[in-house]
Parts: sequence; structure tokens; C-alpha cells
Amino acid sequence: MPRSPQVLVKVPYVAPVLLLLGGAAADVFAMRPYYGLPLLSCAPLVAGIVFPFGLSVLFALLACGSAAGLAYYTGRESSAMITDVLAVLLVSMVGLWIKWLVDRQGRNLAVALNVAEAAQRAVLPAPPAGVGPLAVADRYVAAQLGAAIGGDLYALQETPFGIRAMIGDVRGKGLRAVSAVSVVVGAFREAAEHAPSLHDLADRLDRALDREGARRHDTLDDIEGFVTALFVQIPPSGATVTLLNRGHPAPYLLHGGEVTCLEPSHPELPLSTGLGRERGEAAEETYTFAPLDSLVLVTDGVTEARDRDGVFFDVVRSLGGTPLRHPDELADTLSDSVTHWTGGQRQDDMAILILTRVGSSTGGTTDALTP
Repeated sequence: MPRSPQVLVKVPYVAPVLLLLGGAAADVFAMRPYYGLPLLSCAPLVAGIVFPFGLSVLFALLACGSAAGLAYYTGRESSAMITDVLAVLLVSMVGLWIKWLVDRQGRNLAVALNVAEAAQRAVLPAPPAGVGPLAVADRYVAAQLGAAIGGDLYALQETPFGIRAMIGDVRGKGLRAVSAVSVVVGAFREAAEHAPSLHDLADRLDRALDREGARRHDTLDDIEGFVTALFVQIPPSGATVTLLNRGHPAPYLLHGGEVTCLEPSHPELPLSTGLGRERGEAAEETYTFAPLDSLVLVTDGVTEARDRDGVFFDVVRSLGGTPLRHPDELADTLSDSVTHWTGGQRQDDMAILILTRVGSSTGGTTDALTP
């Protein structure tokens, strides 16, 4: 019968005690010339792996004391007793030195990771929980372990033209794409305040990528690639939602438990510094946005997530019929479903941005969203 996970987790913590007891039993009961000295020496080494430094020192002292006491109990000569204690002490000191080095490196790594996460979050700050008539939720899972963000991006802000948001995906993933993300997000923050239309907003981001690509041609490969993007505009009343899709996965509209994929009627090329901008004006499409409706924006880390058999994740099936209304619950549901579908494997950066109309324009009050 397989052991429970709780038992397996506790085994390393009792190992030092078992080694001490095993060493003592071997010294007392084993046939000569077999002794329990190796087990006693291993106890502080194992303690250094599973316990804090102070407790590791305690096990080192216990191991040395046990070696001395057992040598005296079994009637060994004084020279043999001193040799046993010195042997255990030497192994214990080596173990404590290794423990000190590992702890110091762990602290340095924790500081570095905190600084890196703060820098990454400065590039891609979390959106507010509520803005105008909207309640907002976001989730981000970077494909690269240890990274807070990768090649996916999103942004949201109030502008003179209403609430504007975007979600996008830079070519590539992981930390190499973060520099490109900073360019796109920075350009959006500036242009969203002044561009009279979503088409003009996208065109300004196009030009920003062109300039940055030319300036950093020899140092930043990701800038030379394309960026898929979806632009959203919602008026202060929250009654409609206008979309402009530039090669990005379509968003999903949740209305009364039904899920509709808002595919663009005229697909457009992504934002790009390599494909050129010789295209006609992209179509902006407007949809009704009723109270308690939710607009779910995702990247291809969601839509192209696959299970072990290579079957793609079904967003409509995951969200369809759900009674949840609060965007945080919707975001958790979708993120957890993708993780379960992929078996916890990070196949690509995954970003989720959910905008839910709360039925008023009183600063994003979410009382009406409580299930």
C-alpha cells in the first residue's frame, strides 16, 4: 500500500533522530568490530539539510556526546574514545560549514529574486482592482521558472476616450522578451492618452516598435519580431466594448452563463517591425456590454495549452455555465483549469485579464458581483 504524502514529507525530519538512535544501537548491540560511528556522523549532516542552522548545531553536539558516552559505556580505551569523538566532530564541522554556505547563498538568491521581481513588475505593474464601471482581475504565469513576467503583457488605464486596455504577446518567451514588453507597455501608456481611435493607438505602437527596433537592431533580437495585440475601449457608462484585434487570440464574452468567442470579422497582422505596415485600416468592432458581463482576455498560453495527448485546452468549455461572477473567481477558475489540463507544465507564458461590468460607474464597486 503506498504511503500517504504526509508521511513521505515527515520522513526527512525524523531521519537525524533515527540515525542517532541507529548509531547508538549499533554500538551497543552489533557484533565487534562493527560500530555505529558512521551513523552518528551522518546525523548532523542530514540535520543540516532539513533543519535550521541552530538545530543542526544541536544535532552535532548530540552526535559528539553520543560518541563519547557510547565509547565509555562499551568500555573502549581512552584513545579510541577521543578518536571517535574527533571523527564525529570533524564530520559535524564540515556539515555545519556546508550548511552555512548553502544558507548564505540562499539568502543572496532570495534578495536577487526579489530585486528581479520588483524590476519586472515595474515593467508590467498589476492593474487596479476596479476602474470606472469595471471590476478587474489578472493572472500571470511565466514560462521561465523564477521569472515574474515573460513575453506576455497587458495594461489598463482611464483616458479621455474612456477605459482602454490591451493584452499582447511578444515573439519569444521568458526573460529575453521582457525588454520588448517594456517598449510596448510604455508606448501604450503614452499613446492611450492621446490617440483618438484604437486604430491610431495601434499605429502609434507600430511606430514605437519600428524606432526601438532600428535603435537596438544589434542588441535585442526580440524587438525585431512581431507582437500580437488586442486593444479594448469601454466608455465611462460601460454599456459597450470596442475591440481592435491585431493578430491576437480572440477574447471571450461571458453573458448570463453563456460564453461567446469574439473572433474578428477582418483579421489583421500583428504589430511588427519586420512585416511592414502596408495594410488598410483595421476594423474596430463594438459589442453590447451588459451589467455583470465579463470580457476575458487571454494569450496563447491559454488557448494553445495542451494535455499529455496534445489536445488543446477548451476555454469555452472551461468557462461555460459557471455561476461565478467576480472576476477574481473567474481568473482563478481559468488559471487552475489550464494548470490541471497541462499537468502543471509551463509550456508558454500565460496571461489573463478579466474586465467585468459591475452595473454602475461608482469606482468599480463589486458588491453586485458576489455569487
